[in-house]
Amino acid sequence: MALAAEDLTEIEKVLGAAETGANPVAELRQRFPQLSWVRCDASDMVEPPYRTGARFDIHLLDRSDHCVQVTADLARATGIILADRGAAS
Repeated sequence: MALAAEDLTEIEKVLGAAETGANPVAELRQRFPQLSWVRCDASDMVEPPYRTGARFDIHLLDRSDHCVQVTADLARATGIILADRGAAS
């Protein structure tokens, strides 16, 4: 199931409400079980983010083909990579 624009808006709200140092991935996995979730340090990502929040960069993950890849196409996104810029500081 592809990611809807409304889902992305809700994800950004959850990330914005997360307390400093908290890991919002558990809540996001519970709210959006149809999506794959990956959390990493922002320094691990070389692709530009789809969106940037206060603490996390959001990258869209496409795993529809045999190779998983980062995409900028919301219609192809089946997962999210949360790149934590707070962990990099």
